[in-house]
Amino acid sequence: MKRHAPAVARNRDAITQVLLRHSPPDGLILEVASGTGEHIVHFAAAMPTAQWQPSDTDPEARASMQAWRQELALENLLAPLDLETRSEPWPVTAAAAVVCINMIHISPWASCLALMRGAGRILPAGGLLFTYGPYKIDGQHTAPSNAAFDANLRARDPSWGVRDLDDVTAAAETNGLSRVEVVSMPANNLSLVFRKGPTS
Repeated sequence: MKRHAPAVARNRDAITQVLLRHSPPDGLILEVASGTGEHIVHFAAAMPTAQWQPSDTDPEARASMQAWRQELALENLLAPLDLETRSEPWPVTAAAAVVCINMIHISPWASCLALMRGAGRILPAGGLLFTYGPYKIDGQHTAPSNAAFDANLRARDPSWGVRDLDDVTAAAETNGLSRVEVVSMPANNLSLVFRKGPTS
């Protein structure tokens, strides 16, 4: 029942370090597109004073999350929800932070736009939106491996693909989210940190 994604072991600690610097110490933190559930169980163990809410559209992914949850018995990890960013309203109506890892490039652009709308709607002033994955900068890939990955994604589904940092930022800003940091991560990925409301 539990699923394993090899990339998680390679990036979870680096992602955790960014989240530790930016995440609220308590409150509800919603992860959109939790996949196997391995990231969120790691975050919940590292940040035990917050409540962590996994979600995914895939029933098998939610089953994997539930299996991890039952095995680790973390009191601050909630049961997974069925959440599709484009289906409104979301089942979560308020959260201190929203985390979304490796979704924006493996989904239609409309899903990214809906993520930004939803985060803008449920976050309080100062609330955090964190996204992680490969991004283009000024229309250019940051590494040949990302260009090859982008071509592979688009061959699988023309609506998928590595997005440009400026396009993602513009979509966030339209929904009241200001980009406050871009962090270089392992394997030519980036962490993007947004806050609800203007930067100071």
